[in-house]
Amino acid sequence: MRLRRLLLLAVAAVLLAAAGTAVWRSAAPRPETAHGIAEGLLCPACQGESVAQSQSPMAAAMRDTIDQQLAAGRTPDQVRQFFVDRYGEGVLAEPGYDGIGILLWLVPLLAVAAVVLIVLRQRRRRPAAPPDRDPRTPAPPIGRARMWDTVAVAVIALVAVVAFAGPDHDSADPPARAAADSTSSLLTLARSLEGQGRYAEASEVYRDVVAQRPDDRTRLRLAFTLLRSDRAAEAATTAGQVLHDSPGNTEALLLLGLARRASGSPDATTTLRRFLKAAPDDPAAPEVRRLLARS
Repeated sequence: MRLRRLLLLAVAAVLLAAAGTAVWRSAAPRPETAHGIAEGLLCPACQGESVAQSQSPMAAAMRDTIDQQLAAGRTPDQVRQFFVDRYGEGVLAEPGYDGIGILLWLVPLLAVAAVVLIVLRQRRRRPAAPPDRDPRTPAPPIGRARMWDTVAVAVIALVAVVAFAGPDHDSADPPARAAADSTSSLLTLARSLEGQGRYAEASEVYRDVVAQRPDDRTRLRLAFTLLRSDRAAEAATTAGQVLHDSPGNTEALLLLGLARRASGSPDATTTLRRFLKAAPDDPAAPEVRRLLARS
């Protein structure tokens, strides 16, 4: 009887500690600094790393975005919501108070309640001692089945806490789905940076996307952002690779010609004329003609 009580008390103590930790973490004030916000966000391109920890270009760009938004007067909650709107609730390192987040906070408390209920039910069902029983006679031992039922409930509760409290809730997803989600997030960030005129940062993110999915469209966006960030030689190399794989790609021809012109290559004029011949009605054609006329 004493061993069983000690076991139940130990299980209850562990679960109460888990519940207290969850409540403390949810109630603890979040540091209202750029670094604190970055620690509370998960890098979409990494596995289990926060934006503050990760050294990936995407995390670096997200840290810059946090700094810019705070400087613009946005509150930390508004900054976090900015990333939630783009990447979903999974970008938050701490669980929220809806969906699975509620389950995470309630599992320890529900487990403790289950243990308490089992103890109360067992006490209620305990048969009264016969009137003629010697009080010095020890009580009959509790059935092993009932004791192991209690242990099983506690173990299941602990497993649930560990499962839902893990940092990576999507670890069971297939690798292909995880890679697709990562690529989509990177493209979203790259386009956002490009729209802000932050071409150097956008080019680094596009480079990561190309490493995962080297399609012509993404390689051309990489070439464009490299060109706009004054890395004409790299832009020419990237556009040339696309043109080698797709000889009829006029956009690659245009970017190659512009990159060669920016880098001072003597082949720039020939390349731009090839573009005009291949796509005389392209929206960029009039500007290319004016450019060549000034040469």
